[in-house]
Amino acid sequence: MAVTTRSASTVWTGDLASGSGATTLETSGLGTFPVTWKARTEEAESKTSPEELIAAAHASCFSMALSNILKQAGHVAEKLETTAEVDFDTTDGAKISGIRLTLEASIPGIDAAEFQKHANAAKEGCPVSVALAAVPSITLDAHLN
Repeated sequence: MAVTTRSASTVWTGDLASGSGATTLETSGLGTFPVTWKARTEEAESKTSPEELIAAAHASCFSMALSNILKQAGHVAEKLETTAEVDFDTTDGAKISGIRLTLEASIPGIDAAEFQKHANAAKEGCPVSVALAAVPSITLDAHLN
């Protein structure tokens, strides 16, 4: 069995409310991105947040999982457009309270029931969904074009 490791790092200075940090995607070398508490709880203002990074990971993982499930069922998607929205709730502490996946898909030769079955299997089984199992609500709104 092969294990692949990916890494990112963050350097933070100051306190939570007024401090700031920079998160670097180490493995890919794609860049360093500023992070702040304000960007996490208010307007992003050209900064990222852990929740945005989780959304990116979830959208891409779900799409990959679904493409694999479809291939195993004899289908190839023309296009899978997945959006993930991650809710960060600071009402009672700080937690991720929900994730909504939205999918627009073009898949030749598949009927609606089979499409929904495969989309739900990808939602339940993609490694990021499994890692996020403690999130109280992960929903999927999947549409076949």
